[in-house]
Amino acid sequence: MPRDDTGKAMTELKQRLGHDFADDKLLTVALTHASALDPSESVTGSYQRLEFLGDRVLGLAVATMLNEHFPDADEGELARRFNHMVKRETCAEIAVELRIGEAMRIGHSEAQTGGRKKAALLADICEAVIAAIYLDGGFEAAERFIQRLWEPRMLTWSGPLRDAKTTLQEWAQSRGLPTPRYDVISRDGPDHAPRFIVGVTVQGLAQGSGKGGSKRIAEQSAAEAVLRREGVWNE
Repeated sequence: MPRDDTGKAMTELKQRLGHDFADDKLLTVALTHASALDPSESVTGSYQRLEFLGDRVLGLAVATMLNEHFPDADEGELARRFNHMVKRETCAEIAVELRIGEAMRIGHSEAQTGGRKKAALLADICEAVIAAIYLDGGFEAAERFIQRLWEPRMLTWSGPLRDAKTTLQEWAQSRGLPTPRYDVISRDGPDHAPRFIVGVTVQGLAQGSGKGGSKRIAEQSAAEAVLRREGVWNE
């Protein structure tokens, strides 16, 4: 399968990442989509395993930053801030800022369908890059990288501080409505990286839906969709 020549792009990306890799192969794997692999190569040569690890490294680094910067915040506020910082949209935004798409190794067909600009793929690769930095330089190296890019967003974010499910439940109860009901609409993806779609029903309202890498995250996303639609949240 033909591969894009991304050698120069990867060299330039390394400069933007600000990490001097001792093992460039880690970054190469992090940037490789399964469509770029030869039939004889294992899918473990793609970003997927690193994405799984990078998601956990990102979570620990962000949780640590939140603990340090918001010592008076309760668990609910910390969770709301955390969910915003680690969500796919934030990771994809940072991937675009770093121009990760230019250095991705993807097959011709994937490139033709806009793979370098797909938000979900960019978010996954961004997490894989975090894992590559972690494996190459340890947690401190990954934490420095995350602090540089995530901390400014964390300190300037001004969204609602209550989690969406709690807010929606309180909003429904204030109107004499039953507790919102959540139902899993679908679950797909591999076991290590599932994708859930969850619907939430509030009596008298159209169903809202949300997506996420866990049932809990998808429920929060669905609740948030209803809150925005009904004008409760306007950020």
